[in-house]
Amino acid sequence: MQLQQYKTLTFDVVGTLIDFEKGVLDSVRRLGGSAAEGLTDDDIFESYKRGRELHPGRSSQVMGDVYLHVAKQLGLPADEMSARAFQMDVLHWPAFPDSAEALRRLRKHFRLVAMTNADRVALSCYAHTLGDPFDDTVTHDDTGTDKPDPRFFAYNQGRQAALGYKFHEILHVAQSQYHDIGIARELGYTVCWIERRKGLKGFGGTPVPAKVTKPDFHFASLKELADAVEADQA
Repeated sequence: MQLQQYKTLTFDVVGTLIDFEKGVLDSVRRLGGSAAEGLTDDDIFESYKRGRELHPGRSSQVMGDVYLHVAKQLGLPADEMSARAFQMDVLHWPAFPDSAEALRRLRKHFRLVAMTNADRVALSCYAHTLGDPFDDTVTHDDTGTDKPDPRFFAYNQGRQAALGYKFHEILHVAQSQYHDIGIARELGYTVCWIERRKGLKGFGGTPVPAKVTKPDFHFASLKELADAVEADQA
């Protein structure tokens, strides 16, 4: 199986291209001040995941409530000003160091599509951070649901088909085994796992999957994927 056979790469954004784990940890520790000094990464991630589960919906609107959950659970300042600051921080989560350049390289060979649980407001911020690389986007606002809901993937499949791209011409690229790799593989997508946490214990800020699905392609970074594509082309 060669990478050059695909015409469209669909990307999970938050976790694959945008380093939300660093964003969450940095923001909670800054806002928490001395009260956050003894917290481990896992302490913060577990509370964050539960808060996001309790407050689903548009990421540009609900993340202040997620922070208030985290703050109350972990004994951090739980005031509205801190919640608003966390909400603004979410829109400015950093990209992984390799993301923008790797996307620029990949766009020479493929059509790039964002396929994200973020809403359009949040995605516009992330796309700007990444250098506006996307030819098309599918968001929470379009589907009315979030991955791993199969309807999200079905919407994308239908949209790409309407634009003239066959299902077998699509490669889905993602970090999350829970949100993307497992369900996409079950639905017949060809998948590329970008294992951002390779060498680290656990699943960090993403939920634990029922099982780890073997992908069609597997890299530790987006740069490695871009390198492999260029090697294929050569």
